[in-house]
Amino acid sequence: MPHAGSPEVSAAIAQEEQLEQGLVALGIDLPAVARDKLRAYAALLYKWNRTYNLTALRDPGQAVSHHLLDSLAVLPFVPAGMLLDVGSGGGMPGISLAIARPELMVTVLDSNSKKSAFLQQAAIELALANISVHGGRVEQYHPSVGFSAIISRAFSELADFVHLSRHLLAADGRWLAMKGVRPDAEIERLPPEIAVEAIHRLVVPGVDGERHLVIMKMTGA
Repeated sequence: MPHAGSPEVSAAIAQEEQLEQGLVALGIDLPAVARDKLRAYAALLYKWNRTYNLTALRDPGQAVSHHLLDSLAVLPFVPAGMLLDVGSGGGMPGISLAIARPELMVTVLDSNSKKSAFLQQAAIELALANISVHGGRVEQYHPSVGFSAIISRAFSELADFVHLSRHLLAADGRWLAMKGVRPDAEIERLPPEIAVEAIHRLVVPGVDGERHLVIMKMTGA
């Protein structure tokens, strides 16, 4: 067991402080159980990443800013109901959102079998009853009920995102695309029946690059 003052303990304390400060900066108030699960998720992600290459980030010090806080920055814009996270990879943003909103029913989808296995294990170890995992391609996924919102983080170009997942969106649902720089060129290539409802610039504590959330809907929805 790591002793007080060891690098492991020091890193855990720093991570806890970083998460607490980041949540305050984002204006997000979470109960202690949710904060504990977020830190446990980051630790699990780092552990699996050493073998399964779930994320490009190798520095555990960036897990809080670039994974947890980056995911939670969109929380105010996620509607109630059922959420589909397309191309979830290591669970970003779906797992963090499921932890923060236990009443939100989240499906995380990825076509990579190793990533799907991690997502399943994370849901079990973190006791996330509101998470379901689907391993497979989004265009081949056909659940019986549409989703209130479909979200992705750097999954594909906007036009491809809406094209591949259109059959999964409820009639009055929304697409939420997490992007870096404002994707004006991608927006211009959207089909005419897709309307951009809002573009939000996100400020994520500890992340220097630009972050934007593009919210889209079917015209008339």
